[in-house]
Amino acid sequence: MIYLTGALCCSALIAIAMRFGEGRIKNNISVLAVNYSICLLLSVIYTITDSAPDAAISNAASAFIVHSAEGSKTLLMGLVNGFFYVASLVLYQYNIRKNGVTLPATFMKLGVLVPTLLAITAFGERPDMMQTAGIILAVAAILLLNLKSKVSNTEPKLSRVGNLTREQIKNSEGGGYDDSLSDESDTVTAPKALIALLLIGGSGDAMSKIYEELGSSELNSHFLLYTFFSAIILCTLTAVMKRQRLTRGDVLFGCLIGIPNYYSARFLLLSLSYVPAVIAYPTYSTGTIILVSTAGVLLFREKMTERQRIAVLMILAALILLNL
Repeated sequence: MIYLTGALCCSALIAIAMRFGEGRIKNNISVLAVNYSICLLLSVIYTITDSAPDAAISNAASAFIVHSAEGSKTLLMGLVNGFFYVASLVLYQYNIRKNGVTLPATFMKLGVLVPTLLAITAFGERPDMMQTAGIILAVAAILLLNLKSKVSNTEPKLSRVGNLTREQIKNSEGGGYDDSLSDESDTVTAPKALIALLLIGGSGDAMSKIYEELGSSELNSHFLLYTFFSAIILCTLTAVMKRQRLTRGDVLFGCLIGIPNYYSARFLLLSLSYVPAVIAYPTYSTGTIILVSTAGVLLFREKMTERQRIAVLMILAALILLNL
């Protein structure tokens, strides 16, 4: 549970850093590119460290490419994972334009169902009755937080896009979107896009479990290296296409979120060797919500609505059931 705790703490730090960055970040796609640059740099360091140090020093390039079937498999899964990261971002932006704010946020959060169901159907994990009740309660709490409620700045903004949160892509269209929009203004004009968002976002999360099952634990750092290499290439191309500039603030906050973002991904991957995915993913998702909600109250003087307080209590109950 140490790795899982570290993963959700790092995930919460991303959201907290972005909360501090509100109003200071001008080009969120550029921030994401800087973030992935930091993740890539850390991946390079860990890849060299995890490889034979002497060989890495004499020929660093040899540490990054593994000429074997396992190496090829790791490369492929890492590149696919990076694609899911950026595809989730693009789909989230598209859904906001087509379906408003609330539904895309909800469907992104419900992406946790993808790795959870995958673990049950493909990898034979079987939650007991208490854990099943915890999963159901966690999903119900996510729905309670998002559906039929006014989206405001006091609501924990935790829609994850490739280990990042809704705050990091809030203004990535240049003008951003209005958080004061209510559910009544969210009309579903592209339902297939919402389903795609859930599946693509959830698949990005699920890749860690897929790699844990099919890949080699000795190449964990390579998997993350290829993931963030793919993500930074795609994200940089997106920033160039949108003609976004890079400011000092973008660099600063990109660095601030990059470090916890990398360790969130690394710790989650490591945790799956010790904690069943049907427990790890719901705990990771809902535990992050608890930490960010607490930080919102303590650090930013945010007031929680009655609906949010009920949802947080449901999440606490779900975490207890999941980990009994």
